[in-house]
Amino acid sequence: MHPFDEMYVPAAGQPLGPGAKGYDSRVTVRDHYRGYADWLALQSKELMAERREEAEMIFRRVGITFAVYGAKDEDGSGTERLIPFDLIPRIFPTAEWDMLERGLTQRVTALNRFLHDVYHDQEILKAGVVPRDQVLRNSQYRPEMQGVDVPGEVYSHISGIDIVRSGNADGSGEYYVLEDNLRVPSGVSYMLENRKMMMRLFPGLFSRHRVAPVAHYPDLLLETLRASSPVTAGDPTVVVLTPGMYNSAYFEHAFLAQQMGVELVEGQDLFFKDGFIYMRTTGGPQRVDVIYRRVDDDFLDPRVFRPDSALGCAGLMEAYRAGHVSICNAVGTGVADDKSIYPYVPKMIEFYLGEKPILYNVPTYMCREPEDLKYVLANMKDLVVKEVHGAGGYGMLVGPASTQAEIEEFRRVVQAKPEGYIAQPTLSLSSCPTFVESGIAPRHIDLRPFVLMGKEVQMVAGGLTRVALKEGSLVVNSSQGGGTKDTWVLEA
Repeated sequence: MHPFDEMYVPAAGQPLGPGAKGYDSRVTVRDHYRGYADWLALQSKELMAERREEAEMIFRRVGITFAVYGAKDEDGSGTERLIPFDLIPRIFPTAEWDMLERGLTQRVTALNRFLHDVYHDQEILKAGVVPRDQVLRNSQYRPEMQGVDVPGEVYSHISGIDIVRSGNADGSGEYYVLEDNLRVPSGVSYMLENRKMMMRLFPGLFSRHRVAPVAHYPDLLLETLRASSPVTAGDPTVVVLTPGMYNSAYFEHAFLAQQMGVELVEGQDLFFKDGFIYMRTTGGPQRVDVIYRRVDDDFLDPRVFRPDSALGCAGLMEAYRAGHVSICNAVGTGVADDKSIYPYVPKMIEFYLGEKPILYNVPTYMCREPEDLKYVLANMKDLVVKEVHGAGGYGMLVGPASTQAEIEEFRRVVQAKPEGYIAQPTLSLSSCPTFVESGIAPRHIDLRPFVLMGKEVQMVAGGLTRVALKEGSLVVNSSQGGGTKDTWVLEA
């Protein structure tokens, strides 16, 4: 039995739920799920299976896919995959969401203050709150950004903060931030498309429940991007910069450009002239004011970063440093979401804001510290060990789910480069009823809300709920077989 299920309160010693695998009928439904649970009890397994097939057909027809690098289908062709969509939403009561929103606003505000500081006066380093070497020698720190003033001192305009809920023995749960994504966070298109799909498949549910909308996210995003423009008069020109159609998140790049009504461009569509960036159009060159980039720092400008890059625009950094174009998210934001910097975020909140964190980190061992390394090596079978620059569920070891041989191999890797790894206890992640082949069963979940920072912090009430579809798995990443759910916040 899992100690915290989002929908059901377990009775002592009982499994959870409505009579399907992993569930028992003698449970109490949490108050904010009660209306939905009553509706769900009336739906047949056959109807739900039909709706799931319909959703898959529509997603495939619309082209809502992602690419898995190095992967092959069974017939050896193609790497395009659908992210599995689950029909059962995750639901938040208003008060709970309000707390999360306050915590997210606080955290993203502090992270932006940190980014401005480390590229300017470095007060937090002088105070010894964050070790100097850990920032200045970090591979994500960009010396090219030192002294560069960005509009509004905002570096991470779009932040994806990964939140998990850990269950307690009494059936209660607490929220923790698992990871900060400040470079080019992805997944918001699935949040939007999941809601559209739920409204299409089950329109009656939305007349029975007051679910906060998310469809206005592209409007908020465009407002945020425009607010970062160096041009204060007129209508700034915003573009979305994509690496191209072979990128794993290309669907999202094209989707957001279309939803905002702006151009989707590749590096070859842009050029530098007389200190400014221009876009090639059929009507001639057009000056670009704001670039929502979905290209990593290393590939943005071959004159400054990787000279072999064909994905960026030569001269972009010169225009950026001169204040003639904005890049969202700013160059160099990666130093604040690196896993080796993550343990210091609560201290950043206290240092910059003079406040106690509303959302806490997962306890973290830094393998660069001798005592922490000693503990991690001795307890690897019980820990989650992560590469500090890893992403997408790669470069990590989930100790309890690994073989002894895998643990020993990872131990050798960590010993060879301890500064490249952190470790955390294996959280007992909350679960949510999920429609799987056997019926309705609990599966572990996390949440990625998207926080926009322009003249003010804004976010829609909801986010991307990711679900580990494999029974017992704690890995929710789509590249590792995870799926997604619609996320509802009930309005009071």
